Amino acid sequence: MFAVFKREFKAYFQSVIGWLFVAALLAMFGLYFYVYNLMQGYPYIYYTLSAITIIFLIAVPVLTMRSFAEERKNKTDQLILTAPVSLGKIVFGKYLAMVAVFTVDIAIFCIAPLLLRLFGTVPMGESYIAILAFWLYGSACIAVGMFISSLTESQVIAAVLSFAVLFISYMMQSITGLISSEGNWLTKILNCFDLYAPFDKFSGGCLDLTAIVYYVTVIVLLNFLTVQSIQKRRWSMNRRMLSTGVFSVSLIAAALALTVVVNLVVNVMPTDKTAIDCSYSKLYSITDDTKEAVGKLKEDVTIYALVAENKKDSQIDTILKRYEDLSKHVKVEYVNPSAKPYFYQDYTDSAPTKNSLIVVGEKRSKVIDYYDIYHYESNMDYSTYSYTNDLVGFDAEGQLTSAIEYVTMDEEQLPIVYEVTGHEERSIGSEFQDVIKKANMTLSSVELLNEECVPDDAAAIIINAPQTDFNESDANKVIDYLKNGGKAIIVGSYTGNSMPNFESILETYGVGFTGGLVAENDAQHYYNMGGPFYLLPEVNSSSYTGSIGGSYIYIPASMGITFPESSETITYTSLMDTTDRAVSKSDPNQMQDYQYEEGDIEGPFSVGLAVEENVDDENTTQLLVFASPYIFAEEASQMTVNNSVLFSDAISNLVPQTQAAGSIIAEKEYTLDNLTVSAMYAVLLGLMLTIAVPLILVILGIVIFVIRRKK
Repeated sequence: MFAVFKREFKAYFQSVIGWLFVAALLAMFGLYFYVYNLMQGYPYIYYTLSAITIIFLIAVPVLTMRSFAEERKNKTDQLILTAPVSLGKIVFGKYLAMVAVFTVDIAIFCIAPLLLRLFGTVPMGESYIAILAFWLYGSACIAVGMFISSLTESQVIAAVLSFAVLFISYMMQSITGLISSEGNWLTKILNCFDLYAPFDKFSGGCLDLTAIVYYVTVIVLLNFLTVQSIQKRRWSMNRRMLSTGVFSVSLIAAALALTVVVNLVVNVMPTDKTAIDCSYSKLYSITDDTKEAVGKLKEDVTIYALVAENKKDSQIDTILKRYEDLSKHVKVEYVNPSAKPYFYQDYTDSAPTKNSLIVVGEKRSKVIDYYDIYHYESNMDYSTYSYTNDLVGFDAEGQLTSAIEYVTMDEEQLPIVYEVTGHEERSIGSEFQDVIKKANMTLSSVELLNEECVPDDAAAIIINAPQTDFNESDANKVIDYLKNGGKAIIVGSYTGNSMPNFESILETYGVGFTGGLVAENDAQHYYNMGGPFYLLPEVNSSSYTGSIGGSYIYIPASMGITFPESSETITYTSLMDTTDRAVSKSDPNQMQDYQYEEGDIEGPFSVGLAVEENVDDENTTQLLVFASPYIFAEEASQMTVNNSVLFSDAISNLVPQTQAAGSIIAEKEYTLDNLTVSAMYAVLLGLMLTIAVPLILVILGIVIFVIRRKK
């Protein structure tokens, strides 16, 4: 077999075909690598490889058309049929030679992630899994082309038929969609010939063993069918030919059955055993909180995915399978909205987006909109001066776990968070309201003027940047609530007005505000496009900031927070601090400079504070104080997702899972920051991969071919 492999591999590079194949594939890769990875700065190789898979429709037939058709036409196949080497070894040796030619390109592609690392963070696991998927897909296509070449003696017919078969396979999802949008036995059979769908399973860094087994079994089966095709010609037309033919048909049927059985067995295995999460942000991994929540289910939950099964989102589907594996009480069903357009009306009044989910339990149901699973941020593209919606977060697990808990919890387990109104408070942004909703809490408003006290069913209260003062009675109601072990988020706002009653709530715990706006004079800790009043403070490690890590919080127009250095009964934890170069401008409207001026207060300052006091053995007062009216506003959520992460941590600490109905599973980062590649490097690398190297390879192949012809 090695001798066959060596001869065939050498033959490809003694003619132009091998060089042309390598050059064409490399040029196509270089073009999209330049556009996606170098110019647009995407750190994901999968984007490039996915875009160039169509090249197989042309390149593979050119590579494989001569593998057996040429030898059959020149009658040199008689040497194969009478060779002392087994036919299987000859076929596999030829196949390995073609795959080796293809692997030359793969080896070059493997250098690409290393090049990109020079310009930023690159998800190496995802990159090499994408390259592996591309290699498996290409190897399967080569097996198809080789088998078709064994059926004819014309290279042209072999190339045309290979193109046709690969094109039909590439378009199989569209073809089956035309046959039946819901799917039936015919579409299931046809989908077995879809070579591209398994490649798509590797998107996002998921090492899918079912896809690997599919490609391996297809390759083995087609090599076997190639052997059987050639075997038909080994014997002349006599009685022995008949017996051999019957034996071959039986063997082919057995091989097909074995291929189907192997794939069926692998596909029914638990997803956590067949789909290994190698993504940078662990998009497909399930947290321990979810395993605990779903594992203790005692009633059935059905998750309806509103999309035809042949058009499902592969990433969401992977997560849904993991939930099914966690509990026998979880069942997933796909509902085609085209076939059942009014299905949603049993659960909601408005039609959800395609690919949305409806989670249904015995007590209630909950709709998870597709755009709550994928989080987009609007960013300014300064090259075109237009806004783009960039995909930044994937929240399938967080939304699903929350929904499952919501539909199975008793009514009294769903807590209420009250937003205090009546003093021109700012409303918290929609992103932050979604955090409360995700925690299965109800956000209600309360005007204390109309209440004798803070409602007894309040799990927590939010006082968000009042612009006018409380009256003394309202302030005392809040103080009484806190003294009895209440939980509160209180946000201050610089107004220039005296607000003694509001400030008395904080003074009960020794907390106050500096009275002026904080200007940060360390350029590393403020937003350059805004200026020193747009703070990016240091985030300290605490249970209230645990999910933020080394990321930044956006805090514009903030005052400083003052509090005692120590207390016998109260614990103070500064959540975020400015640098010591910050100053509190006592009168920001009259200031001359961001630096210290007479009457200013020198930093550092706390701009986020946690206050805790034990009331008794069972109750602890928890108070979170922030000094910027925009910290939980729409403006902040448009700048960064981290402010909503902070809010999520705050809510989950004030109303922990033991009291609330929902576990707040943090949204997972979907994309890394774009790479920063200078125009010069982008052009040089692009020209090298797209034009220079492929051209050199073609010229080298032509020179070698001409020299051999002259000999």
